Amino acid sequence: MNIEKLTTCEELVMKVVWEADEEMSLMEIMDRVNAKYKKDWKPQTVSTFLARIVRKGYLRSYRSGRQFYYTILIPLESYIGHITNEY
Repeated sequence: MNIEKLTTCEELVMKVVWEADEEMSLMEIMDRVNAKYKKDWKPQTVSTFLARIVRKGYLRSYRSGRQFYYTILIPLESYIGHITNEY
């Protein structure tokens, strides 16, 4: 499996999603990232990171009404295994 490395900011966003281990909305992700990592990221910032993460194949997104939701495609264990094999 070819897994593209995440940037530091993308990793922070993914850690929140992996910890929840469930589908999450943009606003839920933003609230948790900001609280956990003491950030002040706006929805547009988190949305940009999520779009990159989706392009890299880690998440799938869909829209329901006015909200976007994100589902995990690559589990944390797969990412850790890939990263440790690089070194």
